[in-house]
Amino acid sequence: MSYSSASRRAERRERLAAAMAAEDIDILVVAGNPWRSDYLRYAADLAPLCGQVFALVEREGQVQVVAEHPVEAKRFHAEQPGLRVSWSNSPIEEVEGAIRSLSRRRIALAPIAAVPYRLATGPLAPTLSRATALLDRLMLRKSPAEIDAVRSAAALADEGYTVFREAARPGRPEYALVAEVEAFFRSRGCPENFQILGSGGREVRGMHPPGERRLAEGDLVTTELTPCVDGYYAQICRTLVLGQPSEAQLRAFSVYDDALAAGVAAVRPGATARDVARAQNEVFRRHGLGEYVTSEYTRVRGHGLGLYVDGRPAVLEDVELVLEPEMTLVVHPNTYHPEAGYIVHGDSVRVTADGCEVLTRAPRKLFSAGAR
Repeated sequence: MSYSSASRRAERRERLAAAMAAEDIDILVVAGNPWRSDYLRYAADLAPLCGQVFALVEREGQVQVVAEHPVEAKRFHAEQPGLRVSWSNSPIEEVEGAIRSLSRRRIALAPIAAVPYRLATGPLAPTLSRATALLDRLMLRKSPAEIDAVRSAAALADEGYTVFREAARPGRPEYALVAEVEAFFRSRGCPENFQILGSGGREVRGMHPPGERRLAEGDLVTTELTPCVDGYYAQICRTLVLGQPSEAQLRAFSVYDDALAAGVAAVRPGATARDVARAQNEVFRRHGLGEYVTSEYTRVRGHGLGLYVDGRPAVLEDVELVLEPEMTLVVHPNTYHPEAGYIVHGDSVRVTADGCEVLTRAPRKLFSAGAR
């Protein structure tokens, strides 16, 4: 079954209204900006391109939007004609005025990560409840319509990686690879994609935005592709070699392949993010590489996926969040290897009733590209 943007929006609003009723919240004030818009997307299907935006969402379904720029206000109204949209040079003042006028109703604020300091700690703060956790719970467990979007994004990521592989050859600058992938995604109606990459040998310690460096024979070339379909992201992590892989590269990659398999096998209802991280890390420890799963060399062993490119849960050994059916995440044992350099290897997955569904279809292998 295929779902439309309108049906996803209606479904989210229905779930949000039920959650607000359960917590006796009359009005939800949701903040967002171009850097953090997932909560605003969930509550009001708005994705700011510039400035601060607030949505005042009533339990009964009415939504009032205050934007910082008139162009944004015009765009929101065009996208959703039923919204009450205004703009102000000081949207915080407008929202404060609205909150004061609604003081007899129970108002909650979210998310802390995007709420301006003045609202979070100012004179009105004691009168406002906190609703970040409420939205977190809703966004963690996806509906069938949301899963459909994540699955579509995962399929697009697979296709994008094929484009990346075909574009990788000696002498090409890093930015040219990214340009080809971006052109492909945009040709498929996907203007949003988070992508980083790395190229080189043992000296490479991570990934970065594309630079001027030109690819060379024998390089490991790594990337994360994270395209977005109707607001929902999925991610693929893969590594290729320009030319034929060396014995050291193949030997190193086998550790990552085993770690990814162990991490995916640990994804099931009732398991924790800690369990998934530990399953991956133990593979490295068995090979005497435990040092390389510490914060000195790596960040996370995966993370949540959905309306944000790097959401909850962080897959780390100190994160006890329990996995539930219909959560979506990427599992990726990405880190440095002392013999080969930085290697990435990861799949997007969905937690099912009795395990997990792997959404990524690209083969788990150390690819060879650009061979002469």
